Amino acid sequence: MDFECSPQQRALYERIFRFARQELEAICAARGYDTLFGRDEMRLCGEHGLLGLCVPDAEGGGGRGLLDTALAMEALTLGAGDVGLGFAIAAHLFACCTPIAEFGNDKLRRRILPRLCSGEWIGANAITEEGAGSDVFAMTTTARREGDVYVLDGQKSFVTNAPMADVFVVFAKTNAAHGFLGITGFVVERGTPGLHIGPTLAKMGLSSIPASSIELRGCAVPMGNRIGEEGQGGVIFGRSMQWERAGLFAIWTGDMQRRLEQVIAHVKTRRQFGQRISKKQAVAHRIADMKLRLESSRLLWQRACFLLDRGTASALDVSMAKIAVSEAAIASSIDAIQLFGSKGYLQPSGVERALRDAMAATIASGTSEVQRDIIARDLGL
Repeated sequence: MDFECSPQQRALYERIFRFARQELEAICAARGYDTLFGRDEMRLCGEHGLLGLCVPDAEGGGGRGLLDTALAMEALTLGAGDVGLGFAIAAHLFACCTPIAEFGNDKLRRRILPRLCSGEWIGANAITEEGAGSDVFAMTTTARREGDVYVLDGQKSFVTNAPMADVFVVFAKTNAAHGFLGITGFVVERGTPGLHIGPTLAKMGLSSIPASSIELRGCAVPMGNRIGEEGQGGVIFGRSMQWERAGLFAIWTGDMQRRLEQVIAHVKTRRQFGQRISKKQAVAHRIADMKLRLESSRLLWQRACFLLDRGTASALDVSMAKIAVSEAAIASSIDAIQLFGSKGYLQPSGVERALRDAMAATIASGTSEVQRDIIARDLGL
C-alpha cells in the first residue's frame, strides 16, 4: 500500500491551498464567516478549477477522480477557513454536477456542465422533504409525463445553494408503486414556471451558505432534462451520495487541521501558574487526541475515495469514513473551545464557530444513525 500522494496530487493540493490562503481567506474574513458568500466568490473558485474538478474535460471540467477532488476540498478549507463555502462547493459539485455528468444525455451535459464548471451557474440538489429526511424514498414530490414534458409537484426542504442556484437536480416519484425503482431525477433550471424558491434559512452553523426550501407547482420540465432513465433516480441518488459522503467531508479535516494549528499556537504562548499551558499534561493529551482523530478520519476518507475511484468501494467503506470525520470534527471543536477557555467561547475568536459548523456534519448526507445502520447491515446484523 502506498500512502504517499502522487506528485500531481501534491501539486494540486498546494495550488488550491495557495489560492485559498493568498486570495480567498482575506475575502472570507472581510465579509465575515457568518455572512452569506456571493456569486463572485463562487465564480473565483470556478476560475481556479474548483467547481468542475471531477467533471470530464470534454464538459469543461478538470477530469479528476474523487480522491484528487477531495484533496482539493481539504486544501480549500485549510487555506480559506470557511467550512460553509467548502460545503456549498461540494454540494454543487458532488450532488449536482456529478449526477448530470454521469447520467445526463449528451445535449444536457454540453449545455449545462460548462456553465457550472466555470462558476457562471451555481448548482443545487433537491431531494430532502419535511417528511422524508433519512427515509428519502418516502418523498411525496411527483412527476407525471405529459407529452414531451414532465410536470413536477411537491416541496423540497434544506436545499443548499437554493437562493442563488441556477440549476437544481430534483428527484421525484414517477411511479409510487415501484418504490426505489419509481424515482426519477430531473434538471430544473431557475426561472422555470412553477419553480418557487423560499426565503433563506437561518441556521446554527455553516452560516455563509444560502439555503432554502423550494416548491414545485405544475413545474413543466422538458423530457431532455431527465437524468438517466425513468425509474433510475434511486441509483443516481445513491451514487451521488457515495461521492458526497466520501468527498464532502474532506472539508472538515481541512478545518480540523486549521483548528489544531490554531490551538497549538495558543497553548505555546498562553501562560498560567507561571508556565506555558502546553506543559500541562491534561492540555498536551487533549491536543494529542485532536491529532489522532484528524489523522485517523483523514485516512478513512482517503481510503473510501481511493476505492470509489477504482470502483471497489462498498457502502461500509463510505459510511465508516463519514462517521469518523463528522464525529471527530465535533469532538475536536469542543476540545479547541476548552483549550482556549473563555476566549474560545466568544464569537470574535472564531473558535466557537468551528463547533457550530461541525454540528451539521453528523446530520447532512445521512445521519450518523443511518450510517451505523448501513455498517450493521454489512456486518450481517
